[in-house]
Amino acid sequence: MTTTEIENNLLKLNENKEEQQYLDLVQNIIANGTLEEGRNGNTYAIFGNSMRFSLQNGQIPILTTKKLAWKTCLRELLWFIKGSTNNDLLVEQGVHIWDGNASRNFLDDRGLTERREGDLGPIYGHQWRHFNAAYQDCDTDYSGQGVDQLQNIIDQLKNPATRNSRRLVMSAWNPCQLDEVALPPCHILSQFNVHGGNKLSCALFQRSNDEALGTPFNIASYCFLTHLIANHCGLEAHEFVYFKGNCHIYEEHVEGMKTQLARKPHPFPTVTVRQVRDNIDDYTLEDFELHNYVSHPQIKFKMVV
Repeated sequence: MTTTEIENNLLKLNENKEEQQYLDLVQNIIANGTLEEGRNGNTYAIFGNSMRFSLQNGQIPILTTKKLAWKTCLRELLWFIKGSTNNDLLVEQGVHIWDGNASRNFLDDRGLTERREGDLGPIYGHQWRHFNAAYQDCDTDYSGQGVDQLQNIIDQLKNPATRNSRRLVMSAWNPCQLDEVALPPCHILSQFNVHGGNKLSCALFQRSNDEALGTPFNIASYCFLTHLIANHCGLEAHEFVYFKGNCHIYEEHVEGMKTQLARKPHPFPTVTVRQVRDNIDDYTLEDFELHNYVSHPQIKFKMVV
C-alpha cells in the first residue's frame, strides 16, 4: 500500500459521518425543499427526516462545522430541568435565546396581555416537572403539583426491575395549555430506552426544526440530557435517535448554510459529568467538562421569532 493510499484510508476513518447526516439534510432542503410562507417568514421546507448519533465512550454530537455556544445550550437545559419558565433567570446568566418570545410585544400578540414580560408560561420545564398543573405565573412554587415526568423516568431507570420499561416517555406537548405558552413546544416527545442491562438511549420527536439555529442546539441539549441521566442513574449513554417533522431553513439563513456546507466536519468532542448529585435539580454548569471540541468559526444567523 502506498503512502497516499494509507493517508486516504486515515482520512476516511476520521470522517464524521454522523455530522454529515445534518449537512446532507441541509443540502436536500436547499436543493429540493418547497418555498412556504409561514407564521414568521418564508422557509424552504421538507417533511420527515431521522438521524442517529452515538453517545458511546462519552461522545457528544456538538456540531463542528460552526462553533456552537454549548454552555448557553447547557444553561438552558438545566433551566428546563429545574422546571423554570422565567426568562429573567436565563438573562441573568447571559442567555438570550428566549428574549424575543418573552418580550411584551410577542406576549401581547399571543393574547397573553396579563402575563408579565419574561414569563413564558407553561413551556418545557413546567411540562417536564409539573405536567398540566394549573399555571399561575413563573414565580409560583409548583412543588407537588402536576406530574413530574422527569423524576418518574429517573426513578424507573434507577430500579433494575423497571429500567427496561417501554413507557419511559416525557411529553412537552400539552393541548390543554397550548394557549397559555409564549411559544408552543417544538421538541415535543422524548423516550428513553435501556438495553443490555445498562445502555441508555434517547429518541426525540420534534415537530418543527429550524435547521440553522434550532437543530444544532436541540441535538446537543438532548445528548447532554442523556449523558446526565445516564450518569445520575448509574448507566452508560449509548445513542441519540432524532425524528424530525417539518424541517425548514428560513430564506435569510440560506447563504450562511451554504457557507457551512462547504466545511469539512471535525470529530465530535466528548463530555464528562464530574459527579453524581443527590437530586437531578442540583447539577450546575461546572459539573460538565467538555473535551477536545474543535470547530470551524461561528456563523451568525438572526433568530426569527
